[in-house]
Amino acid sequence: MKLDLAFYQRNDVVRVAKDLLGKVLCTREGKKTSMGMIVETEAYSHTERGCHAYQSKMTRRNEVMFGEGGRAYVYLCYGIHNMFNVVTNKEGKADAVLVRALQPLTGIEYMLERMNLDRVQRITSGPGKLTKALGIDRTMNGNELDSNHLWLEDQGHRVLSTNIISSPRIGIDYAGDDALLPWRFSIKGTTWASK
Repeated sequence: MKLDLAFYQRNDVVRVAKDLLGKVLCTREGKKTSMGMIVETEAYSHTERGCHAYQSKMTRRNEVMFGEGGRAYVYLCYGIHNMFNVVTNKEGKADAVLVRALQPLTGIEYMLERMNLDRVQRITSGPGKLTKALGIDRTMNGNELDSNHLWLEDQGHRVLSTNIISSPRIGIDYAGDDALLPWRFSIKGTTWASK
């Protein structure tokens, strides 16, 4: 069942980041459907320096973050990797959750084709890898997450709070003390989390 847009529009981005663990990210390109269970996320709030919209500063790059929760925020990192984020909160409150890693479930043959690989091992174990494997790019920036080509589902994978590992986010040393916030979440024991 597709997640209702109200799921994303809650005002606690950390809670949404935890609740996304176990949910399934889905794409459809023609007849090619690919799905992966979310096993790692990072929360970003406009109130802290790790966020692209810190202090509510809108730019061409981050403007989709200022819309109502339930849209994709896809940006280019290091000029190479597309990064998929879920916009959360109400309009004007620019919060988002970066999806860092997935466990492949469906359409693995399409993922391998997109990645030009013949083994599934670690194919979606990082934010740049998972977008390539699922065919997510910047043309999807701003898309609502209940469409028929990009959506998230609840397939009943329950993740207990005791099975969630919290740690600091990756690659945001510029954020000072905010880089130490334990806002990176992963499922304990998963072999699919990023390194």
